[in-house]
Amino acid sequence: MHSLLPVSLLVAAPLLAQAPASISDLAWIAGSWAGSLGRAQVEEHWLTPSGGAMLGMSRTLAGEKMVMFEFLRIETRPDGVYYVAQPNGRPPTGFKLTRSSPKLAVFENPQHDHPKIITYELTDPQSLTATIEGDQGGKNRKTVFQFKRTKLPPPAGDPSARR
Repeated sequence: MHSLLPVSLLVAAPLLAQAPASISDLAWIAGSWAGSLGRAQVEEHWLTPSGGAMLGMSRTLAGEKMVMFEFLRIETRPDGVYYVAQPNGRPPTGFKLTRSSPKLAVFENPQHDHPKIITYELTDPQSLTATIEGDQGGKNRKTVFQFKRTKLPPPAGDPSARR
């Protein structure tokens, strides 16, 4: 009977990577994150889970010019948890959470051209890696964003900004 234990653990192991029961399992994504991609500066800001959703936004700056922005959300739907992206204000595209762990979330939409897969991984408490991959121009393309945790700067004109 004891010889079955290792086999049962191997069978149960894939279940550990299933989608979370609650969006609160993704709270580790919340916060302000910044990184660079080539010469561009990229920021993502995520609110903590509340009301069945996390709201986020990103912007990409080339010098002093914003070259891209995106409205983001992670939301609970009847059939699972979805990452919803609206690049440059376009209509929303949903990606279903297909795998997760305490520091990893993989969202997929096989019908979308690029990206098909969006992955977030907390590599340490101050570092977040976001990866997008999928078909673009008939070729598989993968882009990796390395973010560090940041704080939002005070608004212009705020007396604390003059320190």
